[in-house]
Amino acid sequence: QTAQTQIQIIVRSNISFLFQINTNGFVALDAPPEEEAYLGKMPAGFKMISALLGDLDNSDGRGKVFFREDSSPDVLRRAGEHIRQAFPRDDSLKPHSAFVVTWVNMAAHGTSGRGDGLEVKRNTFQLVVVSTASSSCAILLYPRGGVQFLSTSVEGQTTLLEAGFNQGLVSSWFWSSKQGTYFKTTENETSISELTEKTNSGRRGVWVYEIGASSFFVGITPGMTVTPTYTSPETVAPSYPDQPETESPQSEPLQPKFTVPEPSEPRYTPVQPEYPVPDPVQPRYTNPDPVQPVPPRSQPQHPQIVVVDEDEDLDVNVFAYNLETCAHNRHKCSAFADCRDYSNGYCCHCRPGFYGNGKDCVAEGKPQRMSGKVNGRVFVGNSPSPIELRNNDLHSYVVANDGRAYVAISNIPKSVGPSLQPLSSLGGIIGWAFALQQPGYQNGFSLMGGVFSRQAEVIFQPGNERLSITQQFKGIDEHDHLVVSTELDGRLPEIPLGSSVQINPYKEIYQNNKNLITSSSNRDYTINSPDGTVETRSYQWRQTVTFQSCPHDEATMAAPSTQQLSVDQIFVMFDNGNQLIRYAMSNRIGSVHSTLPEENPCFTGRHGCDINAVCRPGDALQFTCQCAAGFTGDGRYCHGNTNSLTNVDEYVDECHQDLCHRDAFCSNTPGSFFCQCHPGFHGDGFQCRPASSAREKTPCERLRESAQTSASLFVPQCDEHGAFEPTQCHTSIGQCWCVDANGQEVPNTRTGPGNAPLCINQAVTPPPVGPTPRPDVRAIAPGTHLLFAQSGRIEHVPLDGYSIKKEEAKPLLHVPDRVVIAVAYDCVEKTVYWTDITGPSISRASLSGGDLQSPEGLAVDHVSRLLFWTDSMRDTVEVSQLDGSQRRVLFDTDLVNPRPIVTDAAYGRLYWADWDRDGPKIEMSNMDGTDRTVLVKDDLGLPNGLTFDPESQQLCWADAGTRKVECLDPHRRLRRPIVEGIQYPFALVSFGRRLYYTDWRREAVIAVDSHSKMETDEFLPQKRSRLYGITTTTTQCPQVYNYCSNNGGCSHLCLPRLGGFTCRCPDAAAATGQCVERNLNFR
Repeated sequence: QTAQTQIQIIVRSNISFLFQINTNGFVALDAPPEEEAYLGKMPAGFKMISALLGDLDNSDGRGKVFFREDSSPDVLRRAGEHIRQAFPRDDSLKPHSAFVVTWVNMAAHGTSGRGDGLEVKRNTFQLVVVSTASSSCAILLYPRGGVQFLSTSVEGQTTLLEAGFNQGLVSSWFWSSKQGTYFKTTENETSISELTEKTNSGRRGVWVYEIGASSFFVGITPGMTVTPTYTSPETVAPSYPDQPETESPQSEPLQPKFTVPEPSEPRYTPVQPEYPVPDPVQPRYTNPDPVQPVPPRSQPQHPQIVVVDEDEDLDVNVFAYNLETCAHNRHKCSAFADCRDYSNGYCCHCRPGFYGNGKDCVAEGKPQRMSGKVNGRVFVGNSPSPIELRNNDLHSYVVANDGRAYVAISNIPKSVGPSLQPLSSLGGIIGWAFALQQPGYQNGFSLMGGVFSRQAEVIFQPGNERLSITQQFKGIDEHDHLVVSTELDGRLPEIPLGSSVQINPYKEIYQNNKNLITSSSNRDYTINSPDGTVETRSYQWRQTVTFQSCPHDEATMAAPSTQQLSVDQIFVMFDNGNQLIRYAMSNRIGSVHSTLPEENPCFTGRHGCDINAVCRPGDALQFTCQCAAGFTGDGRYCHGNTNSLTNVDEYVDECHQDLCHRDAFCSNTPGSFFCQCHPGFHGDGFQCRPASSAREKTPCERLRESAQTSASLFVPQCDEHGAFEPTQCHTSIGQCWCVDANGQEVPNTRTGPGNAPLCINQAVTPPPVGPTPRPDVRAIAPGTHLLFAQSGRIEHVPLDGYSIKKEEAKPLLHVPDRVVIAVAYDCVEKTVYWTDITGPSISRASLSGGDLQSPEGLAVDHVSRLLFWTDSMRDTVEVSQLDGSQRRVLFDTDLVNPRPIVTDAAYGRLYWADWDRDGPKIEMSNMDGTDRTVLVKDDLGLPNGLTFDPESQQLCWADAGTRKVECLDPHRRLRRPIVEGIQYPFALVSFGRRLYYTDWRREAVIAVDSHSKMETDEFLPQKRSRLYGITTTTTQCPQVYNYCSNNGGCSHLCLPRLGGFTCRCPDAAAATGQCVERNLNFR
């Protein structure tokens, strides 16, 4: 036979248990999958005990499987002797019930019917599961000569037999599931062959394991007596009718004594009264359906299902740990919790700075996320046909320190989308779970953690339509998202397409009774139809939430029995173009009584703390902001306290979850994201409404609006001004291409799935070279621009003299799904270079990053045509030609977190900063890597930004640690402060007497006069998010010269230095012998 054969038996004690006995040599307590899923692939995903697992066969009629539940005195005495011998120090293990399974003459699959005349090898073995008052034990018996083969063939590969215990997949409080206890008693051929000769119970061939709880052991505990208590084992011959006696081990296996007509049935020395003969298991090729318990004392309803009545308890949950102590269960607590023992058990408690039920803990003040799937059948209006929802994505985001919750559900058809708008609580339960807590009150997550069930019923008036909502919350997953599955079933009153819905603020009373929370409320909502009619309707809302709290700690049971959830600022919208339903609301949990006249800002949410901070109330209206665990800062602004720019895997692009309004920008930032309404709209980015003086729609916007009526049409992407984005993509065919200012495709730019072309906005290409000024006049060239990086964009803003022409800011480049860090400009070819850490890569048009890991700083020597960069993961400073060829590592020692790098082309110098928190420094070297020296090491914190002005010969830096901008003459080593008390600078560039830097906290470009040492201007981009690198584009190049302007006659790299240059080989060519290195000095 080719399929596994199994039998189900229901054992009735105080509770009914279902065993699944399998011909492949194991007993399962869960329904096993097909044998391809576990043979040779242990540990498996289901609960089982393996006596001798393999691809076994009983199709020839000789192989038999016998089983029984037995509590006879003789069997219990024999089992007790084995257990006491195995655990001589523990005489409290007294059996009160046993379950016996015997596999007799089992062959390896494919051997019993091969017809080659060779004797088929067969295995016989036995499993006894014994229940005691405090735990369970497993006794495995292998008669001498009973194990004749050690392996079976699985998928053409020889696979050893396996004996052991497997708990399967179990629920985890932090992960969705994990592999439970797994214990193998066999590892190789030797250990399998020794099963019949050795022991851990004092009797050869008998192996005993405690598989329940023990006050001394955790998990599976093997017997302790490994030396047999006898030297020459006596054997007891099992009696077979009309056949000679065969050898059996002295250990006297616990076996069924059956009287049967077949000669292959065993009858061993009697150890209990005789029982009727059950039919042996016959081959079956499909898994039987689960069997329901039958009434006591009824006869078997199926020849392969036996019901045994037994008054004694039978502990078949052999993996249960009966001792509820921290020693056994600490792993069930959150990583941010402590385990405490109580008189009757243990409880988990979140540590200070975290909240939850101890099994799920999250950082105070940190934004929380929920994700999951929505399924169901919903009727709309009088329609006789339901709308099917299948695995629709649900995403939610909560600003925990002020109670704002945002929810989006995708792929909602227009036939049901408008009618779902009144159901803000469909996703708003995360608002209650993380509601802003008033003193002495607890939100849902503080009470329950992340594992609970919710059942809600909605009754709509006046039509009496009913809808049920069932939600299962499954805890926090590996992405720190609360995972939920949602089922909808029922009927909704119809709301016309294009209607808007307004829901009035409401209050809801939550009643807490141990592990049950109930609430109900009446809610009004107003429908504004496209034809101008306005209608007010209502519905009744009732819900029940069930969860499991810790019963041993009285403090956890002392939560307020009655609390009031206040919900306001409710926004709902169905986005037909994107097939999204959106909900937003603010939530507070507190007393059912009137609020105090004055409330601390921490309890109202009007505190101004960073979204990654917790608000700490003080006296009266005083408060402080404290960054959440995992973040650092002053509380008003917090950032990740790890080198998040190098930990690319930590970036989660929440803009893909469609939480922002369709008329808003979404900007992803490390650990968070930001929404801002488009020009012509007002709101917070999650809710955007047209301004009264909205401008006329552009051709791109009109085309986008008309295309959104059909899912199959290409929908153009427009920027914040309504212009065509330079990069356009058609997601249904997986292609992207560049367009000009009129939206027409640029030839030869179309790319396939997984790639996007580099498209430059034709309308804002840097202006052409202007006239050369007189050498003795310090001119500010017209057409100079600032370029700065913001997520996946490089923005462009012109300078009028030193003034920023803010109203003319436009995007220059858009690189989707990238985080651009540094930007540099080649004034010769009018080319922009940038680094991104998500590639990671250095780019201009098609410059690939190779084995880059986290390229950060970037500098161009426009004279030598060289590109220099730092890599904070590889801890290197490197150089290449502008096309990316001839790459060479200049430095790979004494670097920890190198970031900014700049060049001095006239003197052939490099300058870079290393913001190593334990030893920040600014260094200098020649471009060929010689004369490396530390310029600054004192009074530095986080020198993020670095710039060099070739005219004044000033090296300046912006320090996010000391919050200063300073400058240094690198020749005379004269250091002078420029400004102090700045916020969090990231990058810096000099232009004339001005210094411009990007600031993460202010999310702005700030201008500073280096002469007056005063801040002179600030530019706030339309899209508010962190700004990264910054540089200038000029209409002319600085008038400087070095010895590598024509590559110096070098075969490969020409690297200039003070007084000469060096011909260097790239790393890839250094060992080929085709590259010559030489030094030339002219001083």
